[in-house]
Amino acid sequence: MAAAVREEETQLQEMEEETEPSEAVGEEKEMESEDEGEMGPDGSDAEGDESSDDEKENQAEIQRLEEQLSINAFDYNCHVDLIKLLRQAGELVKLHRARQKMSELFPLTEEIWLDWLKDEIRMAEEESDREKVYELFEKAAKDYICPEIWLEYAQYSIGGIGSQGGIEKVREIFDRALTAVGLHMTKGAAIWEAYREFENAILGTLQPAPGRVPTPEQQEVLNAQLNRIHTLFRRQLGIPFLDMEVTYAEYGEWSDKPIPDSVTQLYKKALQQMEKSKPYEEALLVAEPPKLAEYQTYIDYELKEGDPARIQTIFERAVAENCLVPDMWAKLTQYLDRQLKIKDLVLSSHDRAVRNCPWTVGLWKSYLLALERHGAEHKTVSEIFEKALNAGFIQATDYVHIWQAYLDYLRRRVDFTKESSKELEELRSAFARALDYMKQDVEERFSESGDPSCMIMQNWARVEALHCKNMQKARELWDSIMTKGNAKFANMWLEYYNLERCHGDAQHCRKALHRAVQCTSDYPEHVCEVLLSFERVEGTLEDWDTAVQKTETKLSRVKEQRAKETEKEALLAKQEEEKAEQRRKKKAQKKKAGRAGEKRKAEEEEDDEDEWGDESEQPAKKHRGEGDETMETESGMFSRKAPFQKTSQVPVAQKARAAARPVQQVPHDSSKDHLSVFVSNLPFSLQDPEQKLRDVFQSCGLIEQVRPVYNPQGTFRGYCYVQFESQVFVQEALKLDRKEIDGRPMFVSPCIDKNKNPDFKVFKYSTSLERHKIFISGLPFSCTKEQLEGMFKEHGTVKDIRLVTNRSGKPKGLAYVEFENEAQASHAVLKVDGTVFQNHTLNVAISNPPRRNPSDKPESSRAMGSMMPPQVFGARGRGRTQLSLLPRALHRQSAPESKTENGTLQSRPGEPVQETSATAPPKQMSNADFSRLLMKK
Repeated sequence: MAAAVREEETQLQEMEEETEPSEAVGEEKEMESEDEGEMGPDGSDAEGDESSDDEKENQAEIQRLEEQLSINAFDYNCHVDLIKLLRQAGELVKLHRARQKMSELFPLTEEIWLDWLKDEIRMAEEESDREKVYELFEKAAKDYICPEIWLEYAQYSIGGIGSQGGIEKVREIFDRALTAVGLHMTKGAAIWEAYREFENAILGTLQPAPGRVPTPEQQEVLNAQLNRIHTLFRRQLGIPFLDMEVTYAEYGEWSDKPIPDSVTQLYKKALQQMEKSKPYEEALLVAEPPKLAEYQTYIDYELKEGDPARIQTIFERAVAENCLVPDMWAKLTQYLDRQLKIKDLVLSSHDRAVRNCPWTVGLWKSYLLALERHGAEHKTVSEIFEKALNAGFIQATDYVHIWQAYLDYLRRRVDFTKESSKELEELRSAFARALDYMKQDVEERFSESGDPSCMIMQNWARVEALHCKNMQKARELWDSIMTKGNAKFANMWLEYYNLERCHGDAQHCRKALHRAVQCTSDYPEHVCEVLLSFERVEGTLEDWDTAVQKTETKLSRVKEQRAKETEKEALLAKQEEEKAEQRRKKKAQKKKAGRAGEKRKAEEEEDDEDEWGDESEQPAKKHRGEGDETMETESGMFSRKAPFQKTSQVPVAQKARAAARPVQQVPHDSSKDHLSVFVSNLPFSLQDPEQKLRDVFQSCGLIEQVRPVYNPQGTFRGYCYVQFESQVFVQEALKLDRKEIDGRPMFVSPCIDKNKNPDFKVFKYSTSLERHKIFISGLPFSCTKEQLEGMFKEHGTVKDIRLVTNRSGKPKGLAYVEFENEAQASHAVLKVDGTVFQNHTLNVAISNPPRRNPSDKPESSRAMGSMMPPQVFGARGRGRTQLSLLPRALHRQSAPESKTENGTLQSRPGEPVQETSATAPPKQMSNADFSRLLMKK
């Protein structure tokens, strides 16, 4: 048997020696062709000076990237750009060093690993180089569970089958690949097929020559090889893969015997499993990245099925495509911690998680717990903790959490039965270092304390009191806690009191409570009650009297302060009410003035149309003109222009268009609102709005009609209705919202009757916290989307950019940038906030718009308008000639005196005064009164 195996290896070595020269020649020719493409026939650069300039630019950019990485080694995109430029420049030594540094800090993607491996394979010449390539493959296989890398690894190992034990090494690598990715439903079959092809190739070398009968030993080796291939087929057929019917048919053709019933049953069972999983695989194929929802649904299904190997496989597929999503890593590591509990698998997954998402403190805490759970050395745990401190967390509180996790670990190492130990001293020094770190590093970086409640000091005090019986040290720590602004909080004093109650004495408890009564400002009643309860149980009569006196004094002082605060708040509320009332009055007056102005303008335009009308109306115009002269003479006595006098000149062309256009509007059919969109914010000067909007919306679908809205004089009012033949076209039309029309953004919204749907909101953007989106302020008005994309694409995948504009389309210096996930947005905030762009300092934050104040909604003006009594008109209705017979001067004189009181409103100037139950009729004036009034004027 051993001789047959040696014979097998000898034959394979001969085959390798025959094929290696041709492969080497092919590679040599390929490299020569690449060199010829870059170099001229005389050895000079074929591109000439232009290529030289490009090389200089590349070198300058390489130098810049290297300097940037020397400042911030955790700049992922900078590493990627540097590797790309070095590979283009052909600087292999620097390229190898750059890849090595990046791999130490981050897991590399499948593409980066494959490029690196192919470059190393191309340069490997000696056997020692082959071993280095093997080491690199091992490192690559640990970053992600990637079928392509395992397949490349196995195929590369086949080239070394001529060495001693080469065949066994190839089989070992293939077996490990099957264990790692052999269950991958879409890509795992490639590993199985490559393994079978390798074994078939070995089988071909073992076949005897035609006409020769194999010896018993050769037949034994041949049968063993056949059984190995049979086993591979049967194992693969028991695993659900897409298109596994092809493998079953191939097995039937290859085997010289019928397929056993047991194999067929396994195949049918796997086929049923594949049919169950197929919808999830198809959903992943058609989904757009990052496919988080699809992966989560698939994971939930596999968790329900309960196969650990398949659960781990789908988790690994999910994190490979979403390596920067902390939640996905957290779910994977939690499953491994609680279910599989395999040390190497668990710790490697935690390591990959923190290397992919180093900014997530929860992953670091889980890693420290996993190391302790699996008995890792103290040196290893400490090293991981130091890496966590240098990970660059986003919030100051994250450093509190990681310090607490490490201090808990150190506390569990201490044997408190001993008075003094190395572990206890290490714990105390770690507590002291944590306080210094929070004060110096964290507060300097974030300009705030990450531990305002002093949780680290509280834990230290508890350890000293409970385990070390050192109340003196615990009291010193609590004194320090109170001096950091915590003395005004009742809960802090009660924490200290409880510590003294459990581990101290009554004297210190009483002292703590007396200080609490004196200093507490948030819940003094509760502290007073605790003090009285304590003295009721522990104190003497003198102690009780002192406590009662102190609490009564404190509570009376608090009562006075609260009364003053209540009075002050009531005064402020009253002032705010008065201001709001003034604003409402001003708004109502402005609204009435606007209505009066519109009425006068409409009357003047009607006068203009009558004046420039047909000749058949000349007698009426003449009569009106005489009336105008009379009114002008009358108003001249009061230095005022007559209300009928023309105040603005309307362009002749506009008047002609207005006269030619019918002023009667097509009534809006609300029954077809679901087929319509409402278009607003259009320019009033838009030429032929109906045709213009047909041209804009024709790409959305078949249009039934376009209804522009005009005022009674025929002027376009800037909005219209577009009705389609199908509701499907409405959704396409809504996508044109904010499209520019003659320099203004067009607003397109659903056609909804707000009287029937008062809660309908047209604003389509979220007004809540969006962690994957950032808000930028301080932008120059000239900033464009392209500039923003160039600024932020190096921090992640930019999905959308929105520049905020006003209604006229002018920028406001604000923008929203949406990233693929929360991690990229957080990274962008850290890198860009506070930077200067075109002499403007940018402010960048996670998008979290402030909530709208309900009092800001324009409800009050509508409510006020609804309180107005109905206007009473004469027998001729609301006519233009329905004038008051009282001179206008008297109206103007009495106008300021009229006020809105008790629900009655002042009359507009020029309108008849209406008598109501709340207003008395005006005093009758005689001719002498009129004469005296006129003489006074």
